[in-house]
Amino acid sequence: MSISDKRLNGLAAHGDTQIDYSDIPELGDDFWKNAVLVEPEGTQQVTLRVKKSVLEAYKATGKVYQTRMNAVLESFARTLAK
Repeated sequence: MSISDKRLNGLAAHGDTQIDYSDIPELGDDFWKNAVLVEPEGTQQVTLRVKKSVLEAYKATGKVYQTRMNAVLESFARTLAK
């Protein structure tokens, strides 16, 4: 998902006091007592051979194409774990 520069600049122009938090519940002490820090899983560098057409298709989607490739592989791996 992308956001236009115009929209991003418009949002940046608003101060935090203009944000409506009325539909977001307060996080009480119970929430923070039971909160657990979850560190994101790290990545490991590997050498992987893929078809040129696959690599070109991902590169055509722009920067961080490797992250998108990893997301697809992770999604598939989760289906195997079921």
